[in-house]
Amino acid sequence: MAWITKPSATMKVPKRAEPYLGAELKDRLTREILPRYEHKQGALIPVLHAVQHVWGWLPWQALEEVASFLELTPAQVWDTASFYEEFWLQPKGAHVIAVCRSVACEICDHKQITDACRAKLGIEPGETTDDGKFTLVELECLGLCEGAPACLVDERMHLSATPESITRAIDDLRDKPGHGHAAPH
Repeated sequence: MAWITKPSATMKVPKRAEPYLGAELKDRLTREILPRYEHKQGALIPVLHAVQHVWGWLPWQALEEVASFLELTPAQVWDTASFYEEFWLQPKGAHVIAVCRSVACEICDHKQITDACRAKLGIEPGETTDDGKFTLVELECLGLCEGAPACLVDERMHLSATPESITRAIDDLRDKPGHGHAAPH
């Protein structure tokens, strides 16, 4: 079987004039996060969280800037960011619906919850609605097994979710502003 290759050596990273790690953010990271680590490279995950908190996701340019800031290679930063489900490497909707697919939730038929979200939003897991309002994801485990099937709607837990309860939660959010996921202007 042949390996599928990507032209990463010739990939063009979209750049904007303004950096994602501006002077203010770098200063805050230097004061608040770096002192907690013996080596600045050890701060990679908290730095990625901080950048994502500001911008809502981690654009390629931001990953390169983090690599430079922490004296790592872009590949090291990308490997870390792409490994963990909590990092967003694509823009996400104003509201995130996360359905747990752990063993407990699978036994309690999490698929009916995902299917209700698919039908309501017209998207598949990993996609965002055309209006940018909702992103649907499935996560490996939310740690809410006692309330399976479990979901997070933005950052609010929904335990013992049903297709009806999740579609109501979506309806409740339809006209509300996002939960801070949109990038600042």
